[in-house]
Amino acid sequence: MFERLARLPDDAILGLMAAFRADSDPHKVDLGVGVYRDDQGRTPVLEAVRQAEQALLERQTTKTYVGSAGNADFNQAMERLALGEDHPALAAGRVRTIQAPGGCGALRLGAELIRTASPESVVHVSTPTWVNHVPLLSGSGLKLERYPYFDPSTGGVQFEAMLAALERLSARAVVLLHASCHNPTGADLTEGQWRELLALFKQRQLLPFIDIAYQGLGSGVAQDAFGIRLFCAQLPEVAVAASCSKNFGLYRERTGALHVISETPAAADAVLSQLVRTARSIYSMPPDHGAAIVHNVLADNGLRKLWADEVAGMRGRLQGLRQQVMQHLAKACPQRDFGFIATQRGMFSFLGLDAQQVLELRTRHHIYMTDDSRMNIAGLREDNLEYFAHAVARVLKAR
Repeated sequence: MFERLARLPDDAILGLMAAFRADSDPHKVDLGVGVYRDDQGRTPVLEAVRQAEQALLERQTTKTYVGSAGNADFNQAMERLALGEDHPALAAGRVRTIQAPGGCGALRLGAELIRTASPESVVHVSTPTWVNHVPLLSGSGLKLERYPYFDPSTGGVQFEAMLAALERLSARAVVLLHASCHNPTGADLTEGQWRELLALFKQRQLLPFIDIAYQGLGSGVAQDAFGIRLFCAQLPEVAVAASCSKNFGLYRERTGALHVISETPAAADAVLSQLVRTARSIYSMPPDHGAAIVHNVLADNGLRKLWADEVAGMRGRLQGLRQQVMQHLAKACPQRDFGFIATQRGMFSFLGLDAQQVLELRTRHHIYMTDDSRMNIAGLREDNLEYFAHAVARVLKAR
């Protein structure tokens, strides 16, 4: 049977990671893989996480299953992290949460829920969007379509074009939105634009499916959830996929959650029953270790403050790097405007190079990024910023 299978090409990101590891050049720079790094190039274990994990190991007495819905304490803590402590949807009993294997698992569970409720639904995603959105959502059987989002000429959002496209959608269409730190562009919606979108979603009866993978790394923990809190307070139905990979550094623990806001508590109970059944049919039970750590962090006032300070430190590093990248590129490439890098948020930016220039950066200068020139800002450091800027200048001058 299996001898009939054809070998598939390597995943682009995973292949880039392998190529970087195999490169022996001492000046190599990894701007491809989407993980946070400090100024020593490490992806650290947060101190709040380390302390919470140690406390967990000391008091944990069993490794039995936690159930298909996951860790209930974690689920409640994540609801309050996304929505805030006193959100009206929580007070009304309209929120139900299921723990998921990472943000990817949350996205897939959301897609499966949408397909179960409305098999003919189409999910509309931004142009561009995170590359893994496509297989995660379409793998459920849903169809995907695109709406305009990023303006490469300004490095910002084509908001009027986005509005015009969404205004043409049929009622109950599903729209995938990035809460903050848009991946891959770093171009975020403003609070005013979120409010305009809310009016449109109300008018057109659209279902928002919001991906929040970087809460705290953009403008702040509460600020990055602005759109979610606004939509969940005023719309009858919202789905939110949350990840703890970046802001808790729990990449390999696969820790995430899907929040679904329904019109009534009874409808919310029905949603959760469907999600539990779906989870049971795919992976049965989620891993608990990361979820228990997150709950420990968020439930302990001291650990929560420590975590918030560490997230603020990561956010400050990213914002500072953006300013430095812009300044170094302005000096090395005065003929080109890279000011947009400093206005964006989160870990990613499009550098605006074509695939051949990206290849030249990789082969001649050992600088690795995806073919569309998405770069992970956190891969840069004080000691390689100048090298990076001069390499970009050489590639641009070659054209």
